[in-house]
Amino acid sequence: MSASLEKKLEKIQHLLDDLAVELSRGTPVIVEGKKDVESLRKLELIGDMILAKTSGKAFLDVLREVEKRGRSEVVLLMDFDKRGREWTKRLTGNLEAMRIKPNLVFWKELSSLLGRDVKDIEGLSSYVQTLKAKIGKNILDREE
Repeated sequence: MSASLEKKLEKIQHLLDDLAVELSRGTPVIVEGKKDVESLRKLELIGDMILAKTSGKAFLDVLREVEKRGRSEVVLLMDFDKRGREWTKRLTGNLEAMRIKPNLVFWKELSSLLGRDVKDIEGLSSYVQTLKAKIGKNILDREE
């Protein structure tokens, strides 16, 4: 069992490393709220994050924020629940109409890797910590 958890953690970590590269290039990431940003920060992901669903922000406000950035691409990292999927679909259509490429690679990959274990971005950092704790002993055994 720990071998499969180890593989899962490796895949997640690789994906997060790739996301860190995107952020370092200045690509904005759209998340739902402040707790999502906090979770990503705990995973050492630093960069331009746009909050989509905070303090009564309208959908058009989010699109205006993206447009202000003047970027040709934005990463969508909404939650994996029904609402998150709806927002992702809606944002994708609107961004494409604005000729801004919505990057769904990270969202799709994380969604398939996490399955039903994590329903939102907010829970991602604690999930990664839990995986590390579960397989931590095995990793330490190999290093010695």
